Parts: sequence; C-alpha cells; structure tokens
Amino acid sequence: MLRSTYPLAGHDVHRIGFGAMQLPGPGVFGPPRDHDQAIAVLRRAVELGVGHIDTAQFYGPDVSNELIREALHPYGDDLVLVSKVGARRDAAGAWLPALQPQQLKEDVEENLRTLGTEQLGAVNLRLHEDDGSVQDAEPQDELAAQLEAMKQLRDEGKIAGIGISTATLDQVRTAHESVGLVCVQNAFSYVDQSDADVLDYCIEQGIAYVPYFPLGSAFPQMPKVTDDDQVKAVAQRLGVTPAQVGLAWLLRRAANVLLIPGTSSVAHLEDNIATGDVELAEGDLAG
Repeated sequence: MLRSTYPLAGHDVHRIGFGAMQLPGPGVFGPPRDHDQAIAVLRRAVELGVGHIDTAQFYGPDVSNELIREALHPYGDDLVLVSKVGARRDAAGAWLPALQPQQLKEDVEENLRTLGTEQLGAVNLRLHEDDGSVQDAEPQDELAAQLEAMKQLRDEGKIAGIGISTATLDQVRTAHESVGLVCVQNAFSYVDQSDADVLDYCIEQGIAYVPYFPLGSAFPQMPKVTDDDQVKAVAQRLGVTPAQVGLAWLLRRAANVLLIPGTSSVAHLEDNIATGDVELAEGDLAG
C-alpha cells in the first residue's frame, strides 16, 4: 500500500508519511536524545519513499523543523512539508493557545524560517486540543477570521494548501466551503472511530484525511490499538506487529487516509513503512 498515493497540496504522495513530533526531547520539548539518530531517521524516511513530512514550529520549539532542515535541505520537488499553527510553547514547555490571526501569520513565518523554505505544502489550523495539552485557553477569534488569515497566507504564496486539525464536522465543512481544504488532521483509529462523520465528509469532498493517535490514545488508561485482542490475533496470524495491523487497517479504511506515524528509531521507522506490505483479509477487523 505504500506504493498507493493520494493528492496532497498539488502532489501525489505515498500514503505512508512521517510525523516529526517524536524527534525533539521528552514532552516534545528541547533537543533530541540522540541528534545523529534523528537525522538518520529523516534521511532514511525519504530513502524509503516518504513524500509527506508533518511537523510544527512548536515541536521543540524549533527543534523538529531545524532537524528536518539539517537532514533534508535543499528539499526535493516531490517532498511535501506540512506544518500546523494555533499553539506556542512557553519557556517551561507548556502548550499555549495562539489562534489570533496575527499569531497565525507570525507562526507561519517562523515555520518558513526554521525550515528554510519559501513555501509550505500545507499548514493545518489547529483549533483546539481534546487531549488536555492546551490549558486555560483565552477566548478565540471567530473561525472566519482565522480562515481569512490562512487564505491571505495562501494568496501570498507562503502556503500551498490549507488544512484544519482537531475540528468538528461543522468546522471542517465551514472551512472547506470558505477556503477549500487539502487535508484534515483529527484523532482516529481502530479503537476510536468517533470521527467517522468527518472522514466520510473528506471522502466525499476529496480531502486528505490524516489521523493522529492512529494507534489509539497516547494517554494512560485509555484504549490502545496494540492492546486489542482481535488486533493481536491478526498480527500473530500474519507474523507482523499489532502496530502494523492497526496502521494497515487505517490504510484499508479509506483511500484518502494518509498516515504520519512518528518515531525516533530507524528500525521502528522501517517497521512503519513495511505496513504498506501488510495485506489484511476481508474479514480482518471488520467495521
């Protein structure tokens, strides 16, 4: 399935990409545990055919973007860099909301600077967090004003496409009808399909759907795909890992699903990419 592609911001990208969130230090803050390993992971990802890398200036902050630049600049014409705006970090690493239109514009500029590029393939407007990482959010500007800021950035050529993240169906529909979306990034997995209505809308509209938490929640005491008995049984039968089964299920779920599994390990990266060779039987994990 790695060889299958889907359009993203004017490019046909392989459906298994790479998410850079795990490259910075613990808590997505500070330098990586192993700088050389982080560089090796990025270069190996591109060698294996990854054409879609997901990042954000607030990963580190700056860290993931600077690693991407060090490892891969100058970027190939077929590499789509996708970032996101809507949050910042303070000196202690806390996540702060940053959804004022001027903040969105400033943070796109910061992404361009740290990545060393004049245009991003797409930028996701992250509206809110449902995982508790953004605390004590101040009242946000209306979605219309935020989308207008994103449209201005696209008109200026600083971003090729607009995406949206952690958004409801109504918000996704409003955004797409207002500015035209190239991608949606919401939580979705075999054990959490509550966003199926948004996925269905994206299928209808030809929008790439990029699930985060593709293997279930990253938080303790919440469901994880790799703990599911059916997933483990399929993995054992196929001789693959439960994580590969969970990712393969997402690829089979809809043709517009693009995966961005993240890791700081080359071996784990290769396992994720190998998901493209995992063939689930018709009855495996039905539903």
